[in-house]
Amino acid sequence: MRSDLFPTTRRAALALAAGLVLASAPAQAQEGPKKIRIGVIGAGNIGGTLGTLWVKDGHEVMFASRHPETLKPLVDGLGPKAKAGTPEEAVRFGDAVFLAVPYKAYPELSKEIGPALKGKVVLDAGNATQRRDGPLYDEAKADGIGATTAKYFPGARIVRAFNAANYKVFEKAGANGGRDRAGGRMGIPIAGDDPEALKVAEGLVRDAGFDPVVVGPLKDADKFAMGSPGFGHDVTAPELRKTLGLAQ
Repeated sequence: MRSDLFPTTRRAALALAAGLVLASAPAQAQEGPKKIRIGVIGAGNIGGTLGTLWVKDGHEVMFASRHPETLKPLVDGLGPKAKAGTPEEAVRFGDAVFLAVPYKAYPELSKEIGPALKGKVVLDAGNATQRRDGPLYDEAKADGIGATTAKYFPGARIVRAFNAANYKVFEKAGANGGRDRAGGRMGIPIAGDDPEALKVAEGLVRDAGFDPVVVGPLKDADKFAMGSPGFGHDVTAPELRKTLGLAQ
């Protein structure tokens, strides 16, 4: 596999982060907000919802499936900025990748696209459940959900994001850039070890219509994992910081 197909430099990540900061700045301070390409691995409820919000904000998104022809109704309805492809194609396409598949798929998926994700910013929305994921759930409980994802995708710049609520909540709260939500935009907890990847994730959270709340390094993703006290809160960013015991 050619390494030049997968840019991994820090310079590229800094450019992404800078572009997304510009995209989130006031309109009068910008000269054409930079949008990036996003590969969405898994076009189900979570992937379809967040990918749609990013397309509506102006990003190019490739929704991925092993059978991309089944995604034609979705991408046709979203217009020219939406595309369909295989997981491998979505990784090549994306400046950043959104991982939104059942957690039990991670070991097999790591064999298919793990090497190509090295150096990539990867937003990870997966949740491990005991009934569906069995031993993988036990592993995530023992080692931490962030560490478990990082184990299966070594070298990827993982940021846990968009795992802490139901897709229907995201769909409603992110509508019209989050401006329709009573009380202000919904806060989204995120966690990661790479500062530049966190900046990219913060920009994508804002572009989807939410306010990012950086909880801490990847190990702190357990604070908003499924079943934790930080899971399932449809609140503003200041309220979420208070709930999680973070500095205001």
